[in-house]
Amino acid sequence: MNKNIILIVDDEEGIRSQMKWALADTYDVKEAAGEEDALELAREFNPQVVLQDISLTAREGAAEGLDLIEKYLDINKFCKVIMVTGHGEKVNALKSIRMGAYDFFNKPVDLDQLKIIIDRAVWVSQLEMENNYLTSEIARIKNFEDIIGDSDKMLDTFKTIKTVSGTDYTVMITGESGTGKELVAKAVHSTGARRDKPFVIINCGAIPEALLESELYGHEKGAFTDAHIQKQGKFELADQGTIFLDEIGEMSLTLQVKLLRFLEDHKIERIGGRDQIPLNVRILAATNRNLMDEVKAGNFREDLFYRLSVITVDMPPLRDRGHDILLLATAFLSRYGEENNKPNLSFSEAASRAIAAYDWPGNVRELENKIKRAVIMAQEKRIKPIDLTLPSAAAEESGRQSLQKIREEAEKACLSESLVINNWNISRVSRELGTSRTTLYDLIQKYQLKK
Repeated sequence: MNKNIILIVDDEEGIRSQMKWALADTYDVKEAAGEEDALELAREFNPQVVLQDISLTAREGAAEGLDLIEKYLDINKFCKVIMVTGHGEKVNALKSIRMGAYDFFNKPVDLDQLKIIIDRAVWVSQLEMENNYLTSEIARIKNFEDIIGDSDKMLDTFKTIKTVSGTDYTVMITGESGTGKELVAKAVHSTGARRDKPFVIINCGAIPEALLESELYGHEKGAFTDAHIQKQGKFELADQGTIFLDEIGEMSLTLQVKLLRFLEDHKIERIGGRDQIPLNVRILAATNRNLMDEVKAGNFREDLFYRLSVITVDMPPLRDRGHDILLLATAFLSRYGEENNKPNLSFSEAASRAIAAYDWPGNVRELENKIKRAVIMAQEKRIKPIDLTLPSAAAEESGRQSLQKIREEAEKACLSESLVINNWNISRVSRELGTSRTTLYDLIQKYQLKK
């Protein structure tokens, strides 16, 4: 496994050697004594973190070290520059932050604390690169009729859509609820010859059977109680265009017969009417059911099934779409962040892992709802697992809290034992535990230890 690259820039060889010795086990450490070497190494190795002495030379003071910040960022905008400062340089340290440095650290260097800062800087750099990659991927593929996806299964789906859009055949779109079947129907229509004609949607499962017939075929005045005026149905409204029959598996057998008749002669009769009305309508249908099972159970006509399934487009469930999950999550985060005046939101590493690990039984619709809620509830720039209310994320967070507690208890016990053995001689405890006196005093205060 390749190590992350750290560049140490300091004109004192002893300090560079000390830092390299402490960091070499974890990172691939490069060294530079001056500006020319530092920039050459930055271009060659593209380090994720630069440890930069703010006073690179005695002659230049802080100016040279500060000037290098922008140059590093020009080479790699994700590079994290950590300025190492001496006593009395707080003003320049704060100035370095304003100029784009990630953080600053005071001499003499406490290597344990420095490692923590570097670890976090590397993590932030990696996360920013991942978010940038996802954003660029979304920009590359989002123009396919609002359908986001780069997995093999989705690329196959896009290819099928492009093929069928050039025909006038009926298309059956299958897939679980929430996979985006309506988007596929819109894509077939908008990329075909009927793109400038009506696109009419009707959900067959959301309308009672008694009303669905009227919605589809219209009615004449006086055809039934409350039919006070003549009404055109969805088929007439879709003339020359496309009608999308969503959840076709919910349609009753009686209406299936009328739909089959239209597919055969392309004519309808309004309820209460006698005249046949010729129409030129392309039919797209969708279902989350296995229609062949419904045919075997006697709930769906076999002849209608084959007339509707001239071409089938199957939308895969979200759990089978791999990297598309994070692509979609990032797209929704960007969309709802803008809508809620919370720009530049991003996912924490734990949140990204939770999103990728979750099974998403509700598919894209569930993902969108959870991201929308997370944006509304988030109090920080980084979305955390708790904002997403994911079961796996909650378990992970709980496990992390327990691990942190275990570490703190072990740290407290070790420190207490050393203090007692050494009769509270801080210097001896510091040597024994390999940490600075300042850190020891902070820990004694943190755990409220008393002699």
